[in-house]
Amino acid sequence: MTVHTAIAARNAALNAIAALLNSGKLAIYTGSMPATPETAASGTLLVTLTLNATAFAAASAGAAAANAITGATAVATGTAGYYRLFQSDGTTAVQDGDVNTSGAALNGGTTSIVSGANITCSAFTLTLPQP
Repeated sequence: MTVHTAIAARNAALNAIAALLNSGKLAIYTGSMPATPETAASGTLLVTLTLNATAFAAASAGAAAANAITGATAVATGTAGYYRLFQSDGTTAVQDGDVNTSGAALNGGTTSIVSGANITCSAFTLTLPQP
């Protein structure tokens, strides 16, 4: 099956998702990503960053850039495997994505996180690509 969604519709969907994430959390875990965001988190929680009160700028061309994300101190040592975005309650999962140094949904300079280290995120973009 082939489906094409208009950019305006993708932007509207992204804006709705982004609104769910206002004042939300970006948590990074070790291990493999669960099957769905509704599945319990697996692995070890390494760090939880806080999204801005307005988490993302308005979507454009099927992408929405995050506004400032507040850094945090890592609570465990391990290799980042995936992230989970939560609503502001910190428990309602919205999205999971892989973490790596390149080619992943969330790319960092390293995947090695050490307990007590200050972890920051300088840029993050939500996308709904055209299939």
